[in-house]
Amino acid sequence: MSNAAAIICRMPSVVIAGAGVIGASIAYHLASRGVRDVVVLDRGNELGAGSTPRATGGFRAQFATPADIALSLLSREKLRSFEEELGVDSGYRPYGYLFIARSEHAMAQLRAANELQHACGLPEAQVIDAGEVRRINPAVEDDAIVGGTFCPTDGFIRAMKILGGYAAASQRLGVRFEFGVTVSGMRTEGDRIAALETSRGDVHADVFINAAGAWAGTFGIDVPVAPLRRQVAATIETDILSDSMPMTVWADDGFHFRVRDRRVLLLWPDSPSSSFDTSFDVSWLQRVLSFTNARVPILRDVPIDPDACWAGLYEMSPDHHAILGRAPALANLYLANGCSGHGVMHAPAIGQVMAELIVDGRSSIDIESLRPSRFAEGEGIQASALL
Repeated sequence: MSNAAAIICRMPSVVIAGAGVIGASIAYHLASRGVRDVVVLDRGNELGAGSTPRATGGFRAQFATPADIALSLLSREKLRSFEEELGVDSGYRPYGYLFIARSEHAMAQLRAANELQHACGLPEAQVIDAGEVRRINPAVEDDAIVGGTFCPTDGFIRAMKILGGYAAASQRLGVRFEFGVTVSGMRTEGDRIAALETSRGDVHADVFINAAGAWAGTFGIDVPVAPLRRQVAATIETDILSDSMPMTVWADDGFHFRVRDRRVLLLWPDSPSSSFDTSFDVSWLQRVLSFTNARVPILRDVPIDPDACWAGLYEMSPDHHAILGRAPALANLYLANGCSGHGVMHAPAIGQVMAELIVDGRSSIDIESLRPSRFAEGEGIQASALL
């Protein structure tokens, strides 16, 4: 039997478009709830062909909205039990996130976010002064620092281990993954999707889930998601800094750095035009090195390894927050899109809450502010963005 026939001959209960970490998490959580007739379609030819492996692997609960904090706290709970539940080390290491402010404006934003974090159940996140910033990360030399925040339970995760763990566990429960399948459109009947139109023919199901990442809006479904290139510069292998150093982020301009696999990763969010271009922009690197040399001088003589640098795509929503829930106009379509750079860290929680919405009709944490209809209702989230 051909792969095309394998998809078409037996109508599954659920079809998920996108086999990245979010799609795989949803598939696993549905299957663990007893919904095992699930097919996951992906345009790539293998697991990890999209944005998931390009993530830098940060994890944090230091956010500025209740929904993001709730997603992080649920994800953290699930990451801690990941190996026991799925037999795979998620890579969660609580080495911390250190946010640095160089202005009173940025410091005020960090303080306000910290107050909210405490109210939402993250008491270990603390406001700190400039001296404490330098004590936590002695590599930082910046005379403009006025203070910061630090959370010791933030840290790092391994994107591909999480993806692989969810994919393997869901397949053990009967979920099917089909690769090399491009979704080009959909056919509707009234307020329902009758079929997805794909490169292997029409695919029918009772429920459809869009978890297509940066490609969420490309196959005829009105999802306000745009791709945004993000770049990572990597040094040669070095032991100059420890891999237990916290992720260190300047809140004023977003420059940040961490250590992974003996390389220092340097990042700064510029504003390229929205496109699916993931080529590396060398001119961007010069700005990043100027930040690095001025603020982390111990790295001045550590060369960049051009072959280790990369770029990937964020899936940006209009308010830089996830879009989670039933689509406004289609009763059997659910959206898990627009995570805006937080998809990997929130994937464990998103998988659970999407399965809850589909099976129970409600979620165990409050994600009402992330509902897909909010933009049409003029209720996009207004909050300061911490990256």
